[in-house]
Amino acid sequence: MEGNCYPLLKWILLPPLAGFILNGFIGKKYLGEKAGGVVGALAIFISFVFAALSFSNLLNLPPGERLLKDTLYNWISAGSFSVDAAFRFDPLAAVMALIVTGVSFLIHVYSIGYMKGDAGYNRYFAYLNLFVFFMLTLVLADNPLVMFVGWEGVGLCSYLLIGFWYSDQEKASAGKKAFITNRVGDAGFLLGLMLLFALTSQQGAAAMDFASLEKNAPGLSSSLVLGVGAPTLICLLLFFGATGKSAQFPLHVWLPDAMAGPTPVSALIHAATMVTAGVYMLARLRFLYALAPKALEVVMLTGCFTAFFAAVIALLQKDIKKVLAYSTVSQLGYMFMAAGAGAFSASVFHLATHAFFKALLFLGAGSVIHGLSGEQDMFRMGALKREMPFTFLAMAAGWLAIAGTPGLSGFYSKDLILEKVFEHGGALVWGAGVLTAAMTAFYTTRLFILTFLGEKRGRGHAHESPLSMTLPMAGLSLAALAGGFLLKDRLLILLEPAAARGAGHNPAAARLMFISVAAGLSGIIAAFLLTLPRTASALENALRPLHTLVYRKFYVDEIYGALIINPLRFISDKVIFELVDAGLIDGLLVNGSAKASYAAGRTLARAQNGRLDLYALVFAIGVALMLYCVT
Repeated sequence: MEGNCYPLLKWILLPPLAGFILNGFIGKKYLGEKAGGVVGALAIFISFVFAALSFSNLLNLPPGERLLKDTLYNWISAGSFSVDAAFRFDPLAAVMALIVTGVSFLIHVYSIGYMKGDAGYNRYFAYLNLFVFFMLTLVLADNPLVMFVGWEGVGLCSYLLIGFWYSDQEKASAGKKAFITNRVGDAGFLLGLMLLFALTSQQGAAAMDFASLEKNAPGLSSSLVLGVGAPTLICLLLFFGATGKSAQFPLHVWLPDAMAGPTPVSALIHAATMVTAGVYMLARLRFLYALAPKALEVVMLTGCFTAFFAAVIALLQKDIKKVLAYSTVSQLGYMFMAAGAGAFSASVFHLATHAFFKALLFLGAGSVIHGLSGEQDMFRMGALKREMPFTFLAMAAGWLAIAGTPGLSGFYSKDLILEKVFEHGGALVWGAGVLTAAMTAFYTTRLFILTFLGEKRGRGHAHESPLSMTLPMAGLSLAALAGGFLLKDRLLILLEPAAARGAGHNPAAARLMFISVAAGLSGIIAAFLLTLPRTASALENALRPLHTLVYRKFYVDEIYGALIINPLRFISDKVIFELVDAGLIDGLLVNGSAKASYAAGRTLARAQNGRLDLYALVFAIGVALMLYCVT
């Protein structure tokens, strides 16, 4: 499918870039705080409008021809290898672009009130706009190289935003941790791209756009690399990149620490942008993963383990943002579990609903933190429903949605994933998914109880957030309540029209749905029973070792520190610095050569003593040597 030329696509990306330039270079001096926030939010709104117009034009095309393209220029040309700086807008890109711009706009509006008075206000909005620009570059890219530019760009912006308050060492370290962990995954992603380009070039396929790659991908099936099928190895390397960007085990450790950034940043990273990049990449390259069933199995099992593992950790966290962070890791595991089962449309569906309720939960948490002057410990909250009634209602909508309450957004997408996993992944993976759903309902209910119900614990008076913060929460509340119902059929038909037409009724669907609803309900009931202060304290004392293990996140960070970070630090400090840098370079080459020159100078200086008889002797010896050499 060649695609229809549509030069308006670039205008989806340009407004956020313009907002970054304005706020980044002249914002503090000429725009000031109020205008800077408006410019940042307006840039994303304009981008959303262009995305909506493009989507409208896309829907006017026949289902088999829904592709718009905008080629800017030929970017790389080396012999037969050629890559254009080009963008594509098909149903998958359209869904992602609308989610990214729509949710990001609400987060930008929320940030106007949340960041009010901050010394880096304009810099914040510059970074936020740049983040959205790179995310749109990633999702609208027409080839993997342009996608990689956006991929690396969101990694850079995550570093800038997570460590936004860089004067605080803890926050600066969290930004560095996110950046370095993502670079580890990106190495695998880059190797996968190189291998893909090398093998397709060997087959004489010079074009690298996604349409051409899909056409030529079947030719890779006969190729072996290191004894492994080429599609399998390529897909595994690309998936390793996705584990970094989308925080899957074992590269999940950066995401909870990313809570060091401003809360709207947490909402942006966790809901609509960076962490969804890995899921989107798998959906975009589904034609490649279709050739690698073993790689899909690895994706499904990794997603299943990550979903379960992160949900267990979230059960006992005390920091309200840490609970939501591990919830994000778990929900991303759900998306990868669906993708590994071959249900890419179900994965994207959950990506969309998750963007609604997780952004809402983070903004609600930010409202609580704002109302309590920075407090994040849930055990120092309680009874906030009276003082923050709107935030209470908004968080209730997000809580019920993520808990899988029938009729709300999380119910439809999670139920579809469990159904597809049962069909393709087997009972064990499905069972782990159901148990994860029960734990999700438990820890979100626990968060809601500790924050809004019960008695006031160890805090002063709280206040409701301003209108600039509550209005975006209202919009996301509507999406969290009704988004799943509105999208459940339309999204599948849009992404897979042929599959939707041929889909038959699964006779086990009703039974599976009943079990998943029962699991969610049991999690909610258990949370109300076990979150009572006396019960929680008794359980904590009875299960002290297990409680400590879970609360300390199974000591994954400590294990990485002992096995990787500390050995590397020892090599850096003791071997590289003391032996190579201080000993060899400074000691031998720099200081050694200086000492040798000084010693030679002192030796020669002894000959310059002013005695004419010694000078005459040296002169005579020199003349004699010259005469000897001549003769």
